[in-house]
Amino acid sequence: MTKKITKDTVLEEVLKIDGAQEVLTKFNFPCLTCPMAKIEMNILKVGQVCDMYGIDSEKLLNELNEECCK
Repeated sequence: MTKKITKDTVLEEVLKIDGAQEVLTKFNFPCLTCPMAKIEMNILKVGQVCDMYGIDSEKLLNELNEECCK
């Protein structure tokens, strides 16, 4: 089992988990295609990005943990 993903998990760690990128894409997570974000993946937290872009962090985290952290 993979460690639970929280609002404080950095994107670098999330993207190491199989299936996580697909879930983030489903939620239109902008950092996956942003050149600047690629530089900051080790400091950007899931919750910060959700807050900045109006993404429902609770739904995203639920789906990430259901799909990727079995």
